[in-house]
Amino acid sequence: MRAFIFDDGSGQLAPLTDLRPSFDIRTGARTTLDRIEALLSDDVEIAGLIVPDRLASIVAELSDLPVNSVADSDGEVLLINGRCPLPPEGFTEIEADEIVLEKLGASDDEGGVVVARVSERQAARVLRGEFDGMADASVREIDEPLLLRRPWDVRIFRDAAIDQDLRELAAVSGEPLPPGVMHRGDHAVAVRASADIWPGVTIDSSRGPVVVAAGATVRPGAVLVGPCFIGEGSTVLDRSLIKGHTAIGPRCKIAGEVGGTIFQGFSNKAHEGHLGDSWVGEWVNFGAGTNNSNLLNTYGEVLARGTVGGASERTGQTFLGAIIGDHSKFAIGTRIMTGAVIHTGAMWAASGPVAGAVGPFTWATDSGSTAFRLTRFADTVRTVMGRRGMEPGEPYMQRLAEMHEQAAGA
Repeated sequence: MRAFIFDDGSGQLAPLTDLRPSFDIRTGARTTLDRIEALLSDDVEIAGLIVPDRLASIVAELSDLPVNSVADSDGEVLLINGRCPLPPEGFTEIEADEIVLEKLGASDDEGGVVVARVSERQAARVLRGEFDGMADASVREIDEPLLLRRPWDVRIFRDAAIDQDLRELAAVSGEPLPPGVMHRGDHAVAVRASADIWPGVTIDSSRGPVVVAAGATVRPGAVLVGPCFIGEGSTVLDRSLIKGHTAIGPRCKIAGEVGGTIFQGFSNKAHEGHLGDSWVGEWVNFGAGTNNSNLLNTYGEVLARGTVGGASERTGQTFLGAIIGDHSKFAIGTRIMTGAVIHTGAMWAASGPVAGAVGPFTWATDSGSTAFRLTRFADTVRTVMGRRGMEPGEPYMQRLAEMHEQAAGA
């Protein structure tokens, strides 16, 4: 059977989905797409991706799969929502003409199709939610949260997603630990070939596996506490403390104390400072001594705002740090408050703390906030990516320009 992974554009997920579809969010050690692909049975193959128009060019440039190409045929297809980090058990074995919904509320951005098995001709209707007139359709509702609705929802699924990913990744045996590395714990430690773990590193796998991907480096004095994942080509610097349920994507540079945090990839936290229960996009840089709070002094539920001027919402979380969009930058000594949402391209150089929602392309100093000029921002993007031998494509830069224009008109 052919499967299509789709981003329905629902919910309010910015900044996570500003530059990527929902299924490309790193929601554990893997992205949701990688996790879904690993869960598919042998008789199901991914035939294409369906994304909002604003992201189609970016996805088409980076993926080998067809984008937004669904045929008008009677062939049976499986539709899988990319906002679902952990698909329900048996999701590939649902019956023909069956549609599984998450139904939690009346709001337009609550609920949605989780998975459906329909003809390819019916797929467009199902993706639009227009299946009431499908006489043969069997609609089944699930009364539990399965889909991302807000950016902080990655925290809800984080632990289960990381645990599931690491059970599979750690099951593949790795290289033996080099001399001088201290290890204690019964869970697996998987170190891939070409990873470089220095003497003086301590690995604690008493509460979960530890996986160090190919080309990663763990410097002397670092402590890795499982369950945790160090991505391909990333570096954990000297005397760092990487605590449980942390997943570091590819080619990051990490120092200080980090716990319960997911790094999408290509970001730097190369100095001392605490970062906890957060999600960090790509090309983010934390100045020396930057710290965040992930727990209120009252130990109460964290409230957060997804957008500047938006209403505060209950997150359901006691421990919640910050959601940090791609290309954000923080000056030395920055304080990031509990539940902060920092949107794409923000640059914070003010002495006051980061709190609430910070709009995209905000340039904040003690003199006030203004907009990060597009030409200067674009130059910075090219410089930062060039340092890792990468060059942004035209669709990527065009998307940033569109976002900048929208922010200016807000």
